[in-house]
Amino acid sequence: MRTTVALLFGGRSGEHGISCVTAGGILAAIDRERFEVIALGITREGRWIHVSDDPSDWTLVDGRAPEVDPAGNEVLLPETRHRPGERITLRTVRDGAVHDLADIDVLWPLLHGAYGEDGTVQGMLEMLDIPYVGSGVLASATAMDKAATKLVLRSAGLECAPGIVVHQDGWASESHRVATYLRDTHPLPWFVKPARAGSSLGVTRVSDPKKLEAAIESAFAVDPKVLVEEGLDAREVECGVLQCRDGREPSTTLPGEVKVGTDLDFYDFEAKYFGKGTVSIDVPASLPDAVLEEAREVACRAFRALGLEGLARVDMFVTSDHRVLVNEVNTMPGFTPYSMFPVLWENMGLSYADLLAELIEQARARRLGVR
Repeated sequence: MRTTVALLFGGRSGEHGISCVTAGGILAAIDRERFEVIALGITREGRWIHVSDDPSDWTLVDGRAPEVDPAGNEVLLPETRHRPGERITLRTVRDGAVHDLADIDVLWPLLHGAYGEDGTVQGMLEMLDIPYVGSGVLASATAMDKAATKLVLRSAGLECAPGIVVHQDGWASESHRVATYLRDTHPLPWFVKPARAGSSLGVTRVSDPKKLEAAIESAFAVDPKVLVEEGLDAREVECGVLQCRDGREPSTTLPGEVKVGTDLDFYDFEAKYFGKGTVSIDVPASLPDAVLEEAREVACRAFRALGLEGLARVDMFVTSDHRVLVNEVNTMPGFTPYSMFPVLWENMGLSYADLLAELIEQARARRLGVR
């Protein structure tokens, strides 16, 4: 019997469209002889819908990302906990009546950002004992919050970019003090970013202190908790991490490097997904072997410190004197054929289809309940 996996994508965050594109990449690459696939979309309003599993429906078209159509048939989750050894029955509402949709073995939440990658959906799946791909509630929530990530990583002896946290509720009364503190303690440029968003949404590079307020307001439009980080004279590298099923140390890839041309301030949302500016990616990064190995060790330590499961992409800075600092940790990285995570593993000899199969089988083998 083929393993049946439900792919869950879309969602309420600003990364809805990118999540759909990620699903399209997996739908195109997954081995259909080995896995039966059920495609589930979450609309921007939060409804779960049974959607097409045709990868061509979930691709970028003329620079526009796809969206989950709210007009589809709603999906119902089980009313009671899944029992070990049994498959999970999903149902759908069609023509005013409830019908069985599929019996699944595992669910893969391909959600980016809030209300999906941040432990919320993982908590719901935990309550129903539904096996799923990726990290658990606490690890997902911690890694989603860049400020919380820094606290955990620094306590584990890992270095991160220096910066401060700004909360929207206190900004009106603290803006002058924050600006003064930054000028006195952190050299320009500053990077202003939402604490709990990905894909560089709401991120601004600030070279003029007079533009700090506008940058923070832009980040507040995404998240009421914002980081202002000191810009580093460093190269940006990314490393893929996979959990090992036998309790051994996580496996890591050789790091890849994102190189941004002079026509871009940084690797922003449009550059990542819509071809803006000059961007090249080197896999592996052109760095001394000792630095590459140091980056792999840092990625592995970050994975363990955060208590991650399944997979992660660890983004790091390498300074001119070869210090390795963690930028952020992504628990559900992009999965298009051109995304860094599968490309990194292809470079290590693990094909896209085999990478997907490994993650699904890991999720099936994981112990249910408290771990």
